[in-house]
Amino acid sequence: MTGMGKIGDAIRDRVKAEADQILEEARAKAGQEIEQAKKQYQARAEDEKNSMLQHAREEAIRIEAQAKVQARQELSRAKADVINDIIDRVKKDLEATSGNETSVENLLREALNSASTGKMKVYLSPKDAKLARKLLDRDKELASQIVEIREFDFRGGVIVEDKEGKIRIDNSYETRLEMLLPRMLPEIGRELFPINWS
Repeated sequence: MTGMGKIGDAIRDRVKAEADQILEEARAKAGQEIEQAKKQYQARAEDEKNSMLQHAREEAIRIEAQAKVQARQELSRAKADVINDIIDRVKKDLEATSGNETSVENLLREALNSASTGKMKVYLSPKDAKLARKLLDRDKELASQIVEIREFDFRGGVIVEDKEGKIRIDNSYETRLEMLLPRMLPEIGRELFPINWS
């Protein structure tokens, strides 16, 4: 081999060595980039997975909270239905009480004593008006406080009013019940639904 041949071989060997080194570096760099891309993909996939899990957890919490609210609303409606049914029964019982002479007398005296101003007009249910007229026939002192008896369409009890209509005392069953209910409903609720009444 001649000197030129040796130089050519040396250049080729050197170029080949440099090419092999460049190729090796490129392979190593490509391997690193592939490894980095894999890690980024795994990190993104893990982030998306965590995000989806978090969203699923939040959705489950929202659904559970909504179900609890709906359950409470249904329970409240059921409780209200029971209480309304009881109130309706009480009103029917009061209507049946109408026609009781002792009750009419007591309510009438109580209303007249509260008014304590001259002669009064008295409003009663048709059934109670008949009893009141009989009562006034027997009790002249009570009759002296009353100007007239009028029949009025309500469940029972007594409403008295002065002649001018300025003073009115409502001692009807409905009014008495309306006054009692706000005080009694919490107690009724605790009795009927002892756990978590609110």
